[in-house]
Amino acid sequence: MTVREPGPDLSAPVPEAGWEPDVLGAPYVVDTLVLSPDAEGVVEANLVRHDGPGTPSRAVLHVHGFNDYFFHTEYAEWWAARGYRFYALDLRKHGRSLRQHQTPCYVEDLAEYFEELDLAWRIITERDGFEEVVLSAHSTGGLTASLWADDRQVPLLALVLNAPWVDMHGPFWLRFGTQVMRQVGGYQPRRELPRGGPGYYGQSLHRDFAGEWDYNVEWKSVEPRTVYAGWLRAVRHGHLRLHRGLSIQAPILVLTSGGTHRPTAMDEDVFNHDIVLDVDQMRRWATVIGPVVSVVAVAGALHDVVLSRAEPRARVYAELDRWHRVYVAPPAG
Repeated sequence: MTVREPGPDLSAPVPEAGWEPDVLGAPYVVDTLVLSPDAEGVVEANLVRHDGPGTPSRAVLHVHGFNDYFFHTEYAEWWAARGYRFYALDLRKHGRSLRQHQTPCYVEDLAEYFEELDLAWRIITERDGFEEVVLSAHSTGGLTASLWADDRQVPLLALVLNAPWVDMHGPFWLRFGTQVMRQVGGYQPRRELPRGGPGYYGQSLHRDFAGEWDYNVEWKSVEPRTVYAGWLRAVRHGHLRLHRGLSIQAPILVLTSGGTHRPTAMDEDVFNHDIVLDVDQMRRWATVIGPVVSVVAVAGALHDVVLSRAEPRARVYAELDRWHRVYVAPPAG
């Protein structure tokens, strides 16, 4: 029997709207969500909204990955052009929600994120009145969002997963080592683990290095973030829960790069492969998330497929559009 996390307190009133101008500028606004404090003190999340013209009939809620936050304006505008109100959640201790007293990106249970996901969902469906919502998520956010959607059994219109982290990548000896770290994480959660090597991925993205994107490197660092045993333990528990099988009934799209590359230098393959996770694992585990799953590998794409170079990025959006027209778009006439 699946043991589910305590659900949201539906008797509690949804906070009144507190939209303020966002750092991205118009038409983006942000609402700060005050959450339950944890061992480090005050905790908050931030919900960003794209306020484009028109009256959207549907909504999208997007969730970022580890060492990340929402700055993907092109992605938001793609959905807005199709009649959606776009929302993006900066999870606790990430991006807009990171505070000086906090350990960046740190939780000891992925279910800690369910509080802000519950609140964002209620804001979108109750306060803003949307009945049809697409859930979108990237990397570690793809794992967290899938677990949350399954646990809460929210009535999703669809689920879009951009390179979801569904298993520990690497050779067998490294995977075995993470089993040891799961145990260590139980009694030494703040033990620092070796970093993931040079920041080739960050360098491939940011325009101050070899990429084309401009974002806040205090919120999304170019070099790998410090990883702690307690956080890795939380992720591995999430992997095991996913591997037992989820039951998300909405149509699911999993977008990945065409291949995985483990760079030892800043070579050209860095710019056209997933150098963060293993795409074969994504394909292997995609079908345990729900009964209706489409998996699309885009040759030349990066780990975050919507941050790829122009040509593969155009193919990412073409595949997303084709899937959307088949599985999500309302029937003609």
